Amino acid sequence: METENPDIQGSIIVSIQGLPICSTLSRDTNYEIVSAICAAILAMSKHAVEELVCGKLKRILIDGVDGKIILSKAGPNSILCMLVKNDASLEDIFQYFNNKPPKMKEAAYIE
Repeated sequence: METENPDIQGSIIVSIQGLPICSTLSRDTNYEIVSAICAAILAMSKHAVEELVCGKLKRILIDGVDGKIILSKAGPNSILCMLVKNDASLEDIFQYFNNKPPKMKEAAYIE
C-alpha cells in the first residue's frame, strides 16, 4: 500500500483475535502487542458506537502529533491498521481503502 500511496507510512493486518497476519511496519515494532492493541481498540469502539446508538462502526481515527492511525475492518475476520502522514488527505486514504487493493484482499482473506 505504501508504494501506491505515499501518505501511508506503514500498515499491519491483524486478526480480530489480535494476532498479526502481515505487516509493513518497522522491524523494531512489536507486532504481537500492536495486533492485540488494534483488536482491543476495535472491539471497545464497536461497543461504544452500539451503546451510544451511533449505528455501525465504520472506522477509527487516532490523531497523534506526528501522524494518524486509522483502524478499520478489512473483512469478517481481520483489521487493517494504517499509519498515515499528518498532512494526508483522509478522503483519499478512505477512498483508497474502499477500493481494497488485490494484494490486501489476499492477505486479509477478503472476498
